[in-house]
Amino acid sequence: MNDNQPTVVVLGGGAAGFFGAIACAEANPALRVLLVEKTGKLLSKVRISGGGRCNVTHAADTPAQLVQHYPRGARQLKEPFKQFGALDTVRWFEKRGVRLKTEADGRMFPVTDSSETIAQCLLEAARRAGVTILTHTTAEIISPQPSGGFQITLTGTHAQQLQAARVLIATGGAPKLEQYAWLRQLGHTVQEPVPSLFTFNVPNSPLQELPGVSVPRARVRVAGEKLEYEGPVLVTHWGLSGPAVLKLSAWGARRLHELQYRSTALINWIPEFTEDTLRQHLLGYREQHGKKLVISNPLFGLPQRLWRTLAEQAGITPETRWQELPLKQQNRLIEALLRTSLLVQGKTTYKDEFVTCGGISLSEINMQTLESRLVPGLHFAGEVLDIDGITGGFNFQAAWTTGYLAGRAMSQAGQ
Repeated sequence: MNDNQPTVVVLGGGAAGFFGAIACAEANPALRVLLVEKTGKLLSKVRISGGGRCNVTHAADTPAQLVQHYPRGARQLKEPFKQFGALDTVRWFEKRGVRLKTEADGRMFPVTDSSETIAQCLLEAARRAGVTILTHTTAEIISPQPSGGFQITLTGTHAQQLQAARVLIATGGAPKLEQYAWLRQLGHTVQEPVPSLFTFNVPNSPLQELPGVSVPRARVRVAGEKLEYEGPVLVTHWGLSGPAVLKLSAWGARRLHELQYRSTALINWIPEFTEDTLRQHLLGYREQHGKKLVISNPLFGLPQRLWRTLAEQAGITPETRWQELPLKQQNRLIEALLRTSLLVQGKTTYKDEFVTCGGISLSEINMQTLESRLVPGLHFAGEVLDIDGITGGFNFQAAWTTGYLAGRAMSQAGQ
């Protein structure tokens, strides 16, 4: 490599950083593309995502479908998704020998069911494109130069000073505002990071004897708030999880943070019923099956253990038959089915997948090129931006899209 060769530096060895580096190097082989990662681990989130299977993206034919799944960044992502959406992601990986499959809920995984397939594909694509990867190396100082470009001081294993025509920051989300201080020094506004995609802790849960019990469709609502979500719910030994809870936590990330993760969650285990239709249904069941024991015969396809617990909470004994059920106990059962009340006192990160809401303010970014409106030649991609999606492959799709567009734009360096 000669010293006159324009250099582009990508900071961050995750999904967005790799995609940006590859897109840049493939579009302009004359560039020297350096990918700098401060740890020794590359693509660590890719490797652990989806329980080690890597939920690459979500089946969505149009940008309008995709943007519905982003609590923050939806409006700004519409145009970028027209340039590089979910179908483009599928084609990108297929072109490089990795086929994806769609599951019933729309999530897309490699047919191998192994995240290592995706990690190796990215590593190989970077190698073929000529990307130089520097691990255990940190960009200590990034100084925009008056004549354009940047002077960068790298410390660590590959310590050096170098000139870069353009820089892509793809360092991921961070849990604390002070961790963004170096970006604020470059003049950018940072929306305060708060957790997204977390489960609810219910230390004194009446359901704590039911870990592992799941219901495919329930509605979770936060009392007193305009926050609710419908979908699968999982009872855990610490409280409540499952897609409905995780997605609710994403949409309500800022408000739940303000509430210090203390609230009352109301669970409707049978959202297809209203109070009136449920009362009518139970009346009809009682007339037809009056001799059946209430507790021993779960209704609505609910798991036996959950039904028993809800019935016991309503004060129904194991010997009670439907025809003998007092109205008071029936009303309590209706309440438990439609509004099980759980006192939430805290949260737990979902698996190892830490997602933040917050980051670089999108009003300061040109979303076509992911270039800073404040610092020419500085680009951003991935979770460092104030973009986050619900669970289901949407955060990776945002990383692929922003990384790709940033990489293509940076490939113009030196031209």
